[in-house]
Amino acid sequence: MNSHKILLADDESALRFLLTETLGEEGYSITEAEDGQQAIDKLEKELFDIVILDYMMPEKTGVEVCQWLRESDSPNSRLPVILLTAKASDKDRDRAQAAGVTTYIVKPFSPLQLIDTVESLLKDA
Repeated sequence: MNSHKILLADDESALRFLLTETLGEEGYSITEAEDGQQAIDKLEKELFDIVILDYMMPEKTGVEVCQWLRESDSPNSRLPVILLTAKASDKDRDRAQAAGVTTYIVKPFSPLQLIDTVESLLKDA
C-alpha cells in the first residue's frame, strides 16, 4: 500500500469522483480541488507527491496553476504535474510545456492510463 498524496483539481465533480475512487483503490491519498484557485490554496498549505490538474477550470486554468507553482517558493514547486486536457493542439501543448507541466493526458482517457502515468512519475521522482 502506498501513501502518496495527490492533489486532484478538476471542476467536473463526476470525473473527480471517478478518479478519486480509482486512485483511492490503489492506495493513494487524494485531496480534491474544484477550481484552480482552490488548487493553489491547497498547494500553499499542504505537501503533495504529485499534482493532477484539469486544463479548463474556473478561476485559474491548470496551466496557470502549474505556472504559479513552478514560480512559487512552495515546497511543492518541483512536483510532477499531470495536465488533463481535451485541448490537444500543438499550441496548447507548447503552452503547457512552457508552464512546466510534466506530462499530459488527453481526454477522454481511461483511469488505468492515469494510474500508469502516476506510478511511472512517482517511480522517477
